[in-house]
Amino acid sequence: MKHIKSIILLLAILSSGSIVAQTKKPEKALNVAFLMIDGIYNSELMAPYDILHHTVFHTDLGMKVFTVSPTKDPVTTFEGLKIIPDYAFDSEDLPTIDVLVVASAKHSMDSDLEDKVLIDFVREKGEQAQFVMSLCDGAFVLAKAGLVDGKESTTFPGDIQKYKAMYPQLKVHEGVSFVHDGKLITSAGGAKSYDPALYLVEILYGIKSARGVAGGLVIDWDKDKIKHVTVTQE
Repeated sequence: MKHIKSIILLLAILSSGSIVAQTKKPEKALNVAFLMIDGIYNSELMAPYDILHHTVFHTDLGMKVFTVSPTKDPVTTFEGLKIIPDYAFDSEDLPTIDVLVVASAKHSMDSDLEDKVLIDFVREKGEQAQFVMSLCDGAFVLAKAGLVDGKESTTFPGDIQKYKAMYPQLKVHEGVSFVHDGKLITSAGGAKSYDPALYLVEILYGIKSARGVAGGLVIDWDKDKIKHVTVTQE
C-alpha cells in the first residue's frame, strides 16, 4: 500500500508539471557566449549574464561567460551603453560555445533577420551548442536561423502575434516566462530575463546552486512559482 501511495503521489507531481529531471551535471566549465550587436537591450543582456557568471561562486565548474559580436568594435546598447566585445565572429581564439545566448536588440524583428553573416553564425554555433537561449525578441533570430523548427517557444508578450505571423509553422506559448524544449530555452525577456537563466542553473547544477546564485542577487527563486513550459529534455 505504501508503494502504491508513492506511485500515485509521483504521478500527481508529474502531471502537474512541478518536477523537472535535472540534466547531467557538466563535467567541465561550460563556455557561455552572449551574442552582442548594436541596439541590444541592457536588461536582456545583463540579467542572464549576471546569473550565469555568478555560478563560479556556487559550483566547482562554474560557467565562463563572454561576449561575441560581428567585429571587435564597441557595441552601443539601445539605452546608450558602449561595450567592447570579448570576441569577433572570426576571432581565431573564439572558444567553443557550449551555451549560446541571444538577447533582443532594436532590429531583432527586421534588419537583423536579413543579416546573413549574423544568421549564419547563430545557426552554426547554435547547432553545435548544448543549449541555446533567447531573451525577448531574440527568438525571432533563432527562428530565422532554423533553431526553433519542430520546437515550442515563446517571445516578448507584445510581439507574440508578429512572431506567429512570421513563423506560422511554430507552436508558440503565451502568458509564460519561458519555454524549455530540448536544448532550446526561449523567454519573454525584460525583467523576466532572470528566470530562464536561473532555470538553466538549476537543471545543470541543482537547486542549491540556483538558490545560491539567486540569493546573491536578492531573488527568491522557486521555479514552481514561475509560469513556464517544459516540453522535453535532451
